[in-house]
Amino acid sequence: MYQTLFKTIGQLKRQNISEERKATLQPLIDFVQQKTNSKEQISINFICTHNSRRSHLSQIWAQVAAAYFNVPNVNCYSGGTEETALFPKVVETLQQQGFFINKISDTDNPVYAIKYDEDRNPIIGFSKKYDSSFNPTSGFAAIMTCSQADGGCPFIAGADKRIPITFEDPKISDNTPEQTEVYNERSLQIGVEMFYVFSQIKK
Repeated sequence: MYQTLFKTIGQLKRQNISEERKATLQPLIDFVQQKTNSKEQISINFICTHNSRRSHLSQIWAQVAAAYFNVPNVNCYSGGTEETALFPKVVETLQQQGFFINKISDTDNPVYAIKYDEDRNPIIGFSKKYDSSFNPTSGFAAIMTCSQADGGCPFIAGADKRIPITFEDPKISDNTPEQTEVYNERSLQIGVEMFYVFSQIKK
């Protein structure tokens, strides 16, 4: 992994998680462990309203955590209840934390190649609906990263499990002096929790 990202990961591993939050994360740990035990593909779709901030951060950090802990056959996705665009501050935040990001299409909904390691395929980031053809159609865990999407999507077709793991929206800091700090904190919080999940998997 890239050196700056490796340093960021060092920060993540020093953070503590509350017992309440561990209980929230346990169903995702159970899902990954069950699929690992049966040597099946592990597909996880992180879902939020706009697929612009929290769902992308969750997808990216979960994919990195799986690679870091050598949990095989993990493919992470994200989607929204509507399509918008990956918010530029998320891209900037991830770059500062050590990811290499290339914009591979410059449209109203840009597509990004997000690399965390020179020798691994990039994560493809762009906004899409959760049931986009880009995402899995069956056998996946649907992780609801915001309460609006959790309440607005009572049924996710094809999901083996639907798990609410919600995060506060960093959007609350947009156009304020605290924006950079809030986005950095939210990304690190999500990273800490995804690293905890994959650290618990017994191979």
